[in-house]
Amino acid sequence: MDELEILRKKKLEELRKKYMKGEKLEMPDEPLEINDANFEEIVMKHKNIVIDCWAPWCGPCLMVAPVIEELAKELKGKVVFGKINVDENQRTAMRFNIMSIPTILIFKDGKLVDRIIGAIPKEYIIEKLKSLNMI
Repeated sequence: MDELEILRKKKLEELRKKYMKGEKLEMPDEPLEINDANFEEIVMKHKNIVIDCWAPWCGPCLMVAPVIEELAKELKGKVVFGKINVDENQRTAMRFNIMSIPTILIFKDGKLVDRIIGAIPKEYIIEKLKSLNMI
């Protein structure tokens, strides 16, 4: 395990302890608004998080938005969902090489484990999360 990985795990554990409310981590039932400033903190705070990278002018993004909102409610307690506007948060978009939107980034334990590009049906996202043992 390299030094960066050790530091990452330590920071993840610190953030988890910081955000524990009683015995359970607070889990929202709607997508979190994510930006360049809070991206790292939010990803490290939640064990399983799915982030919708979108822009307001993108038609397919607008088709995916209600699916993300539905999944946030249905999977509350298992997976947290977030949204990041790539036009307003270009540092994060560049960091993850977002070339097409919508792009859905899937994080587990603070690490990017998969991505989905394009407007896809709800069932596809659910199957992807099952295959990653997130639900």
